[in-house]
Amino acid sequence: MPDRPRRDLAARHLPLTEPVFQILLSLADQALHGYAIIQDIRARTDGDVDLTASTLYAAVKRLMDAALIKEVPARSADDDPRRRYYQVTPLGLEVARLEAARLARTVRMARQKRLLPTPP
Repeated sequence: MPDRPRRDLAARHLPLTEPVFQILLSLADQALHGYAIIQDIRARTDGDVDLTASTLYAAVKRLMDAALIKEVPARSADDDPRRRYYQVTPLGLEVARLEAARLARTVRMARQKRLLPTPP
């Protein structure tokens, strides 16, 4: 469980925009370069979220400025040197966890109001 100051700092970033949350989800378990992030988001959301490069890199800059992600070295020496790889930081992971919990609470409320079916 994260320490209280980091949790409080993480909570200041909520709620997240859809693109930002999707970027953090993409990086939650692996470092990826920009185009791979776009592809991952498109695949996971069945095309519902389709980021342009300009939207992605504007969000990446904000996430790096907020220390939620960081740039990391390329995975291999034969990787394209123009590619920049990004990895979620511990703070970024905590922000993503808090956002996921916030969304889960919202889904529970929608189910209570019968806007969504209750799972079997």
